[in-house]
Amino acid sequence: MALCANSHDIEALPEPQQQRKVTGVVTDLKGEPIIGANVVVKGSTNGTITDIDGNFSIEVTPNSILQISYIGYVAQEVPVGNKNNLVISIHEDTQKLDEVVVVGYGTQKKVNLTGAVEQVTSEVFENRSVSNATQMLQGSIPNLNIQLTDGKPTRTASYNVRGTTSIGQGGDALVLIDGVEGDPSMLNPNDIASVSVLKDAASAAIYGARGTFGVVLITTKEPAKDKTSITYTGNFSLQRPATVPDVVTDGYMYAERFYEAYHAWNNYSADPKNINKTQDFSLGWLEDFRLRKEQGLTSEVEKDANGKYVYYGNEDYYDALYKKNTFAQDHNLSLTGSNGKLNYYISGRFYGYDGLFRYNTDDYKTMNLRAKGSIQLFDWLKVENNMEFSNMDYHNPMNVGEGGSIWRNISDEGHPCQPIFNPDGSLSFAAAYTIGDFIYGKNGIDTNNKVLRNTTSFTTSFLNNKLHVRGDFTFRNTDNNKTQRRVPVPYSKVEGESLLLSEKYNDLKETTGKTDYIATNIYADYEDTFAEVHYLKGMIGYNYEQSQYKNLEVQRNGLLFDDTDNINLALGDAITTSGKYNRWRVAGGFFRLNYAFKDRYLLEVNGRYDGSSKFPTDQQWAFFPSVSAGWRISEEPFWRVNEQIFSDMKVRASYGSLGNGNVDPYSFLELLSIKTSDRVLNGALNKYTSAPAVMPSGLTWETATTTDVGLDFGMLNSRFRFSGDYYIRKTTDMYTVGKTLPEIFGAASPKGNYADMTTKGWEITLTWRDHFELASKPFNYEIKGTLSDYISTIDRYNNENKYLDDYYEGMRVGEIWGYETEGLFKDQADIDNHATQKLIKSSSKNIWYPGDVKLKDQDGNGAIDYGTNRVDDHGDLKVIGNSLPRFAYSINLSGDWNNFFISAFFQGVGKQDWYPSSECIFWGQYNRPYNNLPTWHVDNYWTEDNQGAYLPRYAGYNTSIRDTKQTRYLQNVAYIRLKNLQFGYTLPKQWISKIMLQNARVYISAENLWCWSPLYKHTRDLDVTNIYGSDPDLTDADMKSGLNGKRGSGDGNSYPQMRSVSLGVSVTF
Repeated sequence: MALCANSHDIEALPEPQQQRKVTGVVTDLKGEPIIGANVVVKGSTNGTITDIDGNFSIEVTPNSILQISYIGYVAQEVPVGNKNNLVISIHEDTQKLDEVVVVGYGTQKKVNLTGAVEQVTSEVFENRSVSNATQMLQGSIPNLNIQLTDGKPTRTASYNVRGTTSIGQGGDALVLIDGVEGDPSMLNPNDIASVSVLKDAASAAIYGARGTFGVVLITTKEPAKDKTSITYTGNFSLQRPATVPDVVTDGYMYAERFYEAYHAWNNYSADPKNINKTQDFSLGWLEDFRLRKEQGLTSEVEKDANGKYVYYGNEDYYDALYKKNTFAQDHNLSLTGSNGKLNYYISGRFYGYDGLFRYNTDDYKTMNLRAKGSIQLFDWLKVENNMEFSNMDYHNPMNVGEGGSIWRNISDEGHPCQPIFNPDGSLSFAAAYTIGDFIYGKNGIDTNNKVLRNTTSFTTSFLNNKLHVRGDFTFRNTDNNKTQRRVPVPYSKVEGESLLLSEKYNDLKETTGKTDYIATNIYADYEDTFAEVHYLKGMIGYNYEQSQYKNLEVQRNGLLFDDTDNINLALGDAITTSGKYNRWRVAGGFFRLNYAFKDRYLLEVNGRYDGSSKFPTDQQWAFFPSVSAGWRISEEPFWRVNEQIFSDMKVRASYGSLGNGNVDPYSFLELLSIKTSDRVLNGALNKYTSAPAVMPSGLTWETATTTDVGLDFGMLNSRFRFSGDYYIRKTTDMYTVGKTLPEIFGAASPKGNYADMTTKGWEITLTWRDHFELASKPFNYEIKGTLSDYISTIDRYNNENKYLDDYYEGMRVGEIWGYETEGLFKDQADIDNHATQKLIKSSSKNIWYPGDVKLKDQDGNGAIDYGTNRVDDHGDLKVIGNSLPRFAYSINLSGDWNNFFISAFFQGVGKQDWYPSSECIFWGQYNRPYNNLPTWHVDNYWTEDNQGAYLPRYAGYNTSIRDTKQTRYLQNVAYIRLKNLQFGYTLPKQWISKIMLQNARVYISAENLWCWSPLYKHTRDLDVTNIYGSDPDLTDADMKSGLNGKRGSGDGNSYPQMRSVSLGVSVTF
């Protein structure tokens, strides 16, 4: 019995779990092995670490859970189950305690930041083929508004931080490259390590007056501190315009609509004699054209009885202007390494773009070279040098006909009924005005820009590395050279007779510009922790900068040869010379003090005493202080929230005041201008001196005072991150025009500190990073979104009567005043029973017809008018929209699996209104009858049988829509754009190590692949992403054009943005 009982007891005991060995590999999100990662069986002391290839092996049971951890990465738990081999991918902790962010004159731990600072790393610039870094930065940082006026490869962007800055002096952000002001368009994108944006006054105050409206800090890559490596990256891309105007190329249809538009404007009582002088016109010719089309005749050119060419063409001028595809190539080679005390980084880049145009194409080439290194001379002294050289060459073909751009001239003169070539091979008249100029190939501007910069610096360390003294000296030489040639273009109207277009143009102009810039900084910082709870870091320093610019321009006519580029071969008497010179200096002392108690309570104080030669003597110096504070609530003892819910939380606040140093040299001086009179006296044009502008006394700095509050937190073990800010910026004493003075004053009203403005805005960044199993392998992914908005209001301005065509107190910047459209007139009775619209013209004699626009009589006085055009008497006008972009956003999706990686970057604007300018291709023949005919107009205008059409009765010179802003034709230009799409593969280490490679990847990348906008329900002829084509800031110079939604050059008559698909490879030896 006892034996049986014992046997029963033994059978009831659980069998011990079988121990077995499992192997695995730990990698990061890119598939790179993690060396030295801890692998521990949960709840035990059984553990190991990964080897140099990220591999490990460990004894486990089927129920074991492995805990994987590594400094700077989020810990992960992985059930073993029945698997024998594990592939484990861990991702970086987005809020790791040692992560640093570049700030003014140094770095700071991200967790200790109290100002509004945003940073992106080199990942933004990887695997992309574009001409300059600016295009890659667009949309990557909330409220960093980068505007490119068009897609021209040489276009320099404007950098704006947090919206409208000043309507006086304006205010771009200060852009610094390795601490020195520079042009990012001349920088090799592959050299960039990080880009930080200092948005609020607290973070930017250390740069004083030049950092008033934000600072962009671009930091280049540092030399590696381990073994030598060589990296080659090559990119080959095919490009084509993202947007090409879709216009009618049927010559007869164009001519018919031309006649209709012209005839209707002239009250159906007059016929045209020509199509804007380049094409004879008569009803007989139009009838012949119709018959030829019906009969299928293909000949496009005939001769009349006098031998003059008569045209019946169907030419596509845009097709002849652009290549189907163009080619670009981007090659980068870098060498980096260390031999102990000496570290070095050397890189070179060549970027070549074959140009967009089919004839006389716009070749573009850039070359970059950088040599960066450091040497540790003593334990306490390190010396560094950073040299860069950039060279850019660009050939810009010119269109001499009437001096307009090629796009504007095609719109005005590129009529499809007139072919480019005559039967004898000569150019037609219309062609000579447009693309024929390119075919002739003699006119153009050749630009060469060179930048040489060198920074030499030292760093000393004392008191056990607690005290550092740093100094640097920079010189930068920039050479800008241009050669412009203009010669007449030959064409024919009669076979055998050659004429010249624009005979007045026969000259060569050479321009040389040189900028010499020097800068020096010396500063010291002390960093220490006391009693284990008090962290203190202080810095004090001095900065000096000087810039001198000289320009010389010489032009002479009478070229001996049409293709000469030597001004000595110009022998004409018309010789003109001009030159420019300016010089400015800035100097300042600055300091920063950081304090943290238990990494919980954070305080930062910044200040700069700044001086600038650009200001009057008694106003050259000013002090700009700021203060910011933060509270890491998650570090409080009372914080008992599980890290799985909230892993970190911090609130921030800052306040600061900065003067605006974004002014031109000599802006505050009374300058005399020497000019040439257009009146002949004693047989010559005489020189005279114009009266200087009057400068009032008591001028002072524009001042921007910013208050900012922010919140940062992480959730779900930092898989979800949030960062948000709300700010109020008050710009006071803006430099604008004063009150209108009596004519007896004898000069224009002087400018002064006469305006104030308030900008309120917010921005958020959301990040989700996680992984899941796919086919037994981890799929790592990240979703990042940004969203920002701002509104600017005028608080003070010299417009006592509040006229609507100027700024006024209480105005929201960008507001568009216009009429409310009730529809289109149905018939004559509808016109007779409606308020009179005699102040607006839809025909030459101001007669209104069925199909014309019908505007609402808001005030019921029986007439459509604008009152006295004032806020308190605006007649039938009202605010119908706002031209400033609202809710700018971006979405970045990325993932990798089994060495494959993919990413998609979307960027856009959630709300923006725009009214097309009178010259915009949107209007087609409604502007001028001889303009191009957009295809979307063909069946979309009002007729008796098409009364539901969007466009009104067909009539040219139609100011009732072109120049009369109204709700019907106000456009919603919000958009979403797929800015970049990438797909690639990283070759496994075990493959490439056999051929001495450290890393290798291949990829496909596409830029500007897709875009959608509400505007596109009408037309895709316009690039909605550059609809304004100008900086969001408004200055006095462009103020009037900036009002009421008609700012910039977004009329479609400019260099298009390019869509590209590229194939790339990157290898590291």
